Amino acid sequence: MSSPGLVLAGYTPRFIGARLYVLGETEITYLASLDGPGRRRALETLFSYQFPCLFVTKGQEVPAELLELASAHDVAVIRAAVKTSEFYHRMRPYLEGVFAAHTVIHGSLADIYGVGLLFVGRSGIGKSECVLDLVERGHRLVADDVVHVHRLGHDVLIGRGHDAALHHMEIRGIGIIDIGALFGIRAVRQQKRIEVVVQLEDWDSAQAYERTGLDTAETTILDVAVPKVVVPLNPGKNITVISEVVAMRHLLRFSGVDSARSFNDRLIRQMQQQRAIREYLEEDYE
Repeated sequence: MSSPGLVLAGYTPRFIGARLYVLGETEITYLASLDGPGRRRALETLFSYQFPCLFVTKGQEVPAELLELASAHDVAVIRAAVKTSEFYHRMRPYLEGVFAAHTVIHGSLADIYGVGLLFVGRSGIGKSECVLDLVERGHRLVADDVVHVHRLGHDVLIGRGHDAALHHMEIRGIGIIDIGALFGIRAVRQQKRIEVVVQLEDWDSAQAYERTGLDTAETTILDVAVPKVVVPLNPGKNITVISEVVAMRHLLRFSGVDSARSFNDRLIRQMQQQRAIREYLEEDYE
């Protein structure tokens, strides 16, 4: 959405069609300053491009030539009472949400300590049960089973549930439960930014899993890189506490604290000090 700009004056090389165009007080005043033929030529130049809609702000009177040409080219004309700046302020966030890149992911999304954790894995591995346990511990459910993800801007992923199944959860052996009705309104939220992907896997003794935390993994959702943590499941593992630790570690890293790297740097310094002492003693021949 933008202003037609200099196209009304006849300069078209930089004009881009297929947008929503806004005529503010400056554009309407300029059109009013032209004589009849000049105003019609300016508007014919504008309507020679294909665009779906034209807005006129501040409740201004719309020139008759504009309405005539808009009708001939099947372009909707909408008049708004608000100022031009306020109109842009209200419309741009709405349009960003409507036209944002979108995908659907099979998983469960929860808000843990303010961090959006998206749990993914094969069907039946325990994603819903894990999130249910987190809700019981005071955290919040965003979506279960079906997560609708929209990309806002360049790197913000917003996840929410399907409108028909919002805040409902399927627990095998029990059925469909309403989290908001069971745990209260504080146990749910409408949407949350996805910040970490937690991939739940069956334990495989032949596979090497990350043990130090120095090698961070990432996954891509809608061309946005998101940190990923792979958690192998075996009997007795407390995945709920692990999920809380994942969220708290993300908060620490966001604040500039990396425990694994700090521990590794401390070990390297100690080894370097011991090596320097050993070399000194080896060279002491007195």
